[in-house]
Amino acid sequence: MPLEDMITMVKALSDETDDEVISAFLSLAGHAVYSYGDPYQTMSEDDFLAMHQDLVVEAAAYKLNKRGWDYTKIYTENGVRREYESGDLPVSLMRRITPICGAVK
Repeated sequence: MPLEDMITMVKALSDETDDEVISAFLSLAGHAVYSYGDPYQTMSEDDFLAMHQDLVVEAAAYKLNKRGWDYTKIYTENGVRREYESGDLPVSLMRRITPICGAVK
């Protein structure tokens, strides 16, 4: 999927409109997905991320939508409660990846 399509999808999932900011978050999300899914780097990052483009888009939108509330565990104000299950990407998103690993040499 071309980068422009990924940016368009993230815009639809978040309130962000700046292409440079979205590109930065897509890059951060891509690195997080790759390091989780292939910790020993048995595949190239581009090949791995080509298989998980939708997940990268969702991860970037997640990071954008919680911007300003980083690492919040529980926060309640005026009946609004925010709680994040982790400081980075949620386990519910990352468990969709089947990690790749190789033999330890």
